[in-house]
Amino acid sequence: MPPIVDEFHNWLRVERGYSPRTVDSYLSDLKELLLFCQQNDELDPMRTETLRRFIGSLHGKNSSASVARKLSALRTFFRFLQMQGKIDKNPLQGIANPRLVRYIPSFLTVDEVFCLLDAPGSADKLALRDKALMEVLYATGIRVSEVVSCNISDLDFDLGMVKVTGKGNKERIVPFGRAAEEALQRYFPQRQTLITARAARGGTPEKSALFLNNRGTRLTARSVERLIGNYGRRAGIQVTVTPHALRHSFATHLLEMGADLRTVQELLGHVSLSTTQKYTHVNMEHLTRVYDAAHPLAQNNGNLTSS
Repeated sequence: MPPIVDEFHNWLRVERGYSPRTVDSYLSDLKELLLFCQQNDELDPMRTETLRRFIGSLHGKNSSASVARKLSALRTFFRFLQMQGKIDKNPLQGIANPRLVRYIPSFLTVDEVFCLLDAPGSADKLALRDKALMEVLYATGIRVSEVVSCNISDLDFDLGMVKVTGKGNKERIVPFGRAAEEALQRYFPQRQTLITARAARGGTPEKSALFLNNRGTRLTARSVERLIGNYGRRAGIQVTVTPHALRHSFATHLLEMGADLRTVQELLGHVSLSTTQKYTHVNMEHLTRVYDAAHPLAQNNGNLTSS
């Protein structure tokens, strides 16, 4: 790869503070463009016409959201080149993102959430951990990557807060509530057992990690996704239950209870309010159902008799 790509990699990681996953995604999109140029008579990736041809090749093989993401990565790369004085003008200037289909996030009802939280039973070896994990996810709305990165030192039980490190290594403080606190306190003796057992086997336990697997090391995002999906099926929930569905449920239920959009934005760690606004569409559907069920004109289809 050209040396400038290595410089871009370091800039994303060090200067911008992007997560390893985001950096890998940006570099993969850039390499895809460079490979396209190599396979098409050494086209110049800095030319707008080349970029139009590349974008055209993506349609049909990628979703609109995927194409938009690739364009975002390339725009970031070209802005980096401008900062370095390598180019004068961003060659993507004037090329618009594809029109995106508005995504309405799926979420669980309050009753479904309660069924999910009650799903871990006595037959589950790590039921206390799983219960605490799901309570924390629903109480805070944090991402699965954020919950598995949590350390025991991030918890402040006096204030009922947890420090969360989100995208771009940005930190925020989120309240977790009494139910999550009680579930965590019940889990901690089990956590200590996992630490002791790993040490007895000659291994090195990850004492700093909040949530541990049965080997005494940090729980992974993949494991969390799998166990929550299993509990969702056990609870009889018809939709596929994921950690992100709990995050959506957290935001939707807050708005239903009257929380303002700015507060939800801060709790979720969204940089842009427009990202949080997708939950207002879910909330409007809920308000419409409430109106239809409660308003006398809706109930009687407007056919009220005069007294």
